Amino acid sequence: MLLAVDVGNTQTVLGLYDGDRLTEQRRLATDASRTGDELGALLGEMLDLESVDGICLSSTVPALVREFELFAERWAKAPILVVGPGAKTGIPVRYDDPREVGPDRVVNAVAARERYGSPCISVDFGTSTNFDVVSAEGEYVGGVLAPGIEISMDALFARAARLMRIDFSEPPTVIGKTTVHSLQSGLVYGFAGQVDGIVGRIREELGVEAQTIATGGLADLIAPHARTLDKIDPHLTLEGLRLVWERNA
Repeated sequence: MLLAVDVGNTQTVLGLYDGDRLTEQRRLATDASRTGDELGALLGEMLDLESVDGICLSSTVPALVREFELFAERWAKAPILVVGPGAKTGIPVRYDDPREVGPDRVVNAVAARERYGSPCISVDFGTSTNFDVVSAEGEYVGGVLAPGIEISMDALFARAARLMRIDFSEPPTVIGKTTVHSLQSGLVYGFAGQVDGIVGRIREELGVEAQTIATGGLADLIAPHARTLDKIDPHLTLEGLRLVWERNA
């Protein structure tokens, strides 16, 4: 079985694949100080490591790449593919310096093109909100990076002493009647408006109505209120890792 690992700045998502079928998914906090042995002990409690015969890793935290390599060698005893320069993705990357593109952005583009065709735009609601664009020719042509929902709200709470932390949920009305509902409205409709504005400009620049695929932990909250988001695919990044693994087998 393939263990797909998406290490983000805030959370790490794990997916266990039997062929092309996702059988298990786990989510844990990303801790850049974890060692390979700590990862082995932790993941060994969550997954059947004896069933793992390959690992495909995307990591935006460089310090954890080596630790996952140690985990693969000592605990999973399985080969590991780290998505980055030299890995076969099957998608041309038209970026001034392809090494600057985060591996999660590339695998999202790979999966979006494979599952939904091109042109397309993946919108990943993570620590940052990533817009990644695949042209009509099926090439990765770049994208947009914007502050993510959680870090934007954290910054607001840190600077405004009278505001309290809130649950990330939809308010009953756009016009908030309480501070909590006002904050929730700003979060949901503010980020929905951001998405619509950016997607609209990307489509103008492409000259086509590229379809959009939302993914990431808060996609379900924002997507129903953004007119330009066509589909929600919570497993887009994991699916991209699976496809990259197959292309390097």
